[in-house]
Amino acid sequence: MSYPSRALGSRTVRRLLASSLVLILLGGSALAGQRYYGGRRRTPPRFPSGESTHRLFTFARGLYQSTHREQGGQGWFTDYPDADINFTIRLSELTHAPVGMVGEDDYPDHVVVQLTDADLFNYPFLFMSDVGTVYFNAEEADRLGAYLRKGGFLWVDDFWGPDAWDQWASEISKALPPGRYPVMDIPISDPIHHGMFDVAEVPQVPSIQHFRRSGGRTTSERGSQSEVVHVRGIYDEGGRLMVVMTHNTDIADGWEREGEDYEFFYRYSVTSYAVGINFLLHAMSH
Repeated sequence: MSYPSRALGSRTVRRLLASSLVLILLGGSALAGQRYYGGRRRTPPRFPSGESTHRLFTFARGLYQSTHREQGGQGWFTDYPDADINFTIRLSELTHAPVGMVGEDDYPDHVVVQLTDADLFNYPFLFMSDVGTVYFNAEEADRLGAYLRKGGFLWVDDFWGPDAWDQWASEISKALPPGRYPVMDIPISDPIHHGMFDVAEVPQVPSIQHFRRSGGRTTSERGSQSEVVHVRGIYDEGGRLMVVMTHNTDIADGWEREGEDYEFFYRYSVTSYAVGINFLLHAMSH
C-alpha cells in the first residue's frame, strides 16, 4: 500500500559531509576502544526516578505488550539499552543539545516509560522498537493519543514486512484514528532528512546477525517482502509531525552495534546516527 506524500517547503538547513561524521565518531569512538556500550545483555528497564534530568534531553523508550515474538525481535526490549545509551553519547558529542547525564561517571540519562505512567508527558521524544508485535490496551491507546496530540513525538523502528506493518497500523489507529490522522509517506526531499546532516537515502540497516549470516551481501531481513525502506509519518491538524515510522530497516542497530564490527560501523552506523539526530532535532524544534 502506498500513501500520499506531504508537500515540502524549501531547504533552509546546512549540510555536513558524511566524512565529517566519520571523523568525529572515530576520533573518540567505540572503535578506538573508548566510550561506548555494546554486547548483548539482559538489563532490567530503567524507569524514571528522582535522578532523571527533565530539563535536559533524556532518551525515553516506550514499554509495550507484545502479541507474539518475531524472528530476531525481543519486543520493546529490542536494541535496549545499548542503542539508547550510545545515541545519547553521540548526540552530546556531535551537537550542542543539552543532554542529561547522571551519576559521578556522567552516565547517559535514559528511561523506559510505560504509556500509562504520568511521567510520559515529561519526555517530548519517545522511541519504540520492534513494533510489529505491539499491542495497546484501551488505556494505553488513549494516553498515547493524548501525549501525541499535546506535543509529544514518537519514532518507531525495526519492523519488517507487511504483517508487521499491518499489526502496527492496527494498533496506532487506536490512538490516532486514520480518518483524522492519515499515514503519509515522507519523501527524501522532506526537511526532516536535511537538518544537521544531509541524508541522501535512509539506509536499510539489517541486524548485525543478518549482516554476518549473509556476509554483508543482503540487507532485507524478510527477503522480497521487505526490500524497500519506508519512512512514513502521521501529522496533527496543524501539520506538525507527531509520529515517524522507519519500516523495513533497523536504524537503532546502527547505534547499538557501532563498536562490534568495523565494516558494519562504516556501512551503517554513520548514516544511522545522521538519520537519528536529524529526526530528534526536527522533533524538538517543530
